[in-house]
Amino acid sequence: MSKARFAILPLALLISGAVNAATENPFYAGVRAGGVHYADFDSKNYAAGTYGNPGSEYRIDRDDFAAGLFMGYNVTPWFAIEGGYTWLGEVTLKGDKYHDQGKVEQQAIDLVGKFTYQATDKVDLYTKVGGAWQFTRSKGLPGQTTTDRDDSLIATAGLGAEYHFTDNLSARAEYQYYHNMEAKPTGTDTKYNWDANYYGVSLVYGWGAPAPVVAPVVEEVVEATTVQVEPISVTMPFAFDSDKLTAEDEARLEPIAQRLVNFPNAELVVIGHTDSRGSEAYNQKLSEERAKTVALYLMKHFNIDASRVKGEGRGELYPVASNDTAEGRAQNRRVDVTTPGFEIESEAAAAQ
Repeated sequence: MSKARFAILPLALLISGAVNAATENPFYAGVRAGGVHYADFDSKNYAAGTYGNPGSEYRIDRDDFAAGLFMGYNVTPWFAIEGGYTWLGEVTLKGDKYHDQGKVEQQAIDLVGKFTYQATDKVDLYTKVGGAWQFTRSKGLPGQTTTDRDDSLIATAGLGAEYHFTDNLSARAEYQYYHNMEAKPTGTDTKYNWDANYYGVSLVYGWGAPAPVVAPVVEEVVEATTVQVEPISVTMPFAFDSDKLTAEDEARLEPIAQRLVNFPNAELVVIGHTDSRGSEAYNQKLSEERAKTVALYLMKHFNIDASRVKGEGRGELYPVASNDTAEGRAQNRRVDVTTPGFEIESEAAAAQ
């Protein structure tokens, strides 16, 4: 890369990897696969009024393969509505290779609310709760004279973790509980119930995020009733190979933050720099990360909209001191933070 080139990036692109993907894309869809474990079997004979425990009466194979599809809509950054279909395997007896002694196929269509907590920039933790319409198809059960299909509305809940590879692609590891699956064989007065416990992984694709917002150029209108608000600039020093803010750095940003809070029309310009140690490509990336760190701090802690912020990384190309000395390099590892000057009506300025 030529030393004469540097990348100028809108802030929306600089921070795209740091925003929770669940908030970026309103729509998502995915596939999941894993296993299912069956538990808490019971039965009731309505004619005799007796109860049984098939789990102890029969050698039930309690585990099988499960898979499904789902899609959802993020209503807010922390809440989504999600629906999907899941094949929940077959309940059979151990050793019954050809299912001559009966089997129950299980499927579910669920609709849940998904509540998300952003643990890190890449990892979300979530829980789901809602209902499912369960379908079972049974044949060969004790006393059953034909193949039956049963369905009912049941409760379902789950929890999991989601890792975001990119703004659009993520993976989940999750558990979901289906309460009171059922089968009612024809020719008997018995109803069987059990719980299905799904566990597995998912691949999720999200889409629909709006394009990055670029602040429009507004022509200033000079009137007799306006006053000039002077610019404020702060230079933030950074340690070698670091993009972290200290408490002292946050204190330096206080005048900038107050200007942005007091004047909704004020804009923020953040420009990152490095010294000359390391490759040019690495220093370019590091300067962008430093600019992103400062911009994100002001946006998150003072509720500054992204449309008011412009970010830029200039790498090692604009030193303010010699890179031949430790003191000079320390001065070059910096982020220049500015709120440009602007004009405002005299009445509005007096109210600030």
